[in-house]
Amino acid sequence: MPDRRTLLLTGASRGIGHATVKRFSSAGWRVITCSRHPFPEDCPWEMGPEDHLQVDLADPNSAMQAVADLRSRLHGGRLDALVNNAGISPKGPDGARLSTLTTDLRAWGQVFHVNFFAPVILARGLAAELAAAKGAIVNVTSIAGSRVHPFAGAAYATSKAALSALTREMAHDFGPMGVRVNAIAPGEIDTEILSPGTEELANAIPLRRLGKPEEVARTIYFLCTSESSYVSGSEIEINGGQHV
Repeated sequence: MPDRRTLLLTGASRGIGHATVKRFSSAGWRVITCSRHPFPEDCPWEMGPEDHLQVDLADPNSAMQAVADLRSRLHGGRLDALVNNAGISPKGPDGARLSTLTTDLRAWGQVFHVNFFAPVILARGLAAELAAAKGAIVNVTSIAGSRVHPFAGAAYATSKAALSALTREMAHDFGPMGVRVNAIAPGEIDTEILSPGTEELANAIPLRRLGKPEEVARTIYFLCTSESSYVSGSEIEINGGQHV
């Protein structure tokens, strides 16, 4: 299927990433996934194992090598969408929040390599393929990028704030190539990796509930398709009004 659209998604193994794979696959897209984990055997999408790349995005050399591997997998040298969803948020003992005072200096580097530098490496390395498809980039930031969060640590929050600023810069730089760049900032999403106490935050959210991964995936899909053809440089809040 030479005209089949292709998505490259990082952090696909669970939560928002897993829901995004299912949303795009159901629309007929080819989905290439990147994760530090091997392809899970219980995942149902077609061509999953063949289109999964195990890569450690905390290692710049591994990320750069992945670009070369990915380019060889793109039929016709086109990439319709890149979704930078991978993210890490280290915790202290018993899941404690790590502040600027308690985050190990090496952990800062790991967090920024995965959450911030990997999107730069992938977007730059695949710029020609994105331009050939007049494609789209979606960076997954966070509500924690704009406020101190009770669970998300300082390194995670500041890396997401940096990714938000990067989205603006990338929209400016990739726009002349016909490539749109946007971000989504999820709030409290009901996934298997929720921090203890997250459900209690729902009482302070205007919609009085947590979000669903599928709701985030639908917004990502919108930003990668022609329905959003004149949207670039934007960051969409997906948090039930929590940011207000």
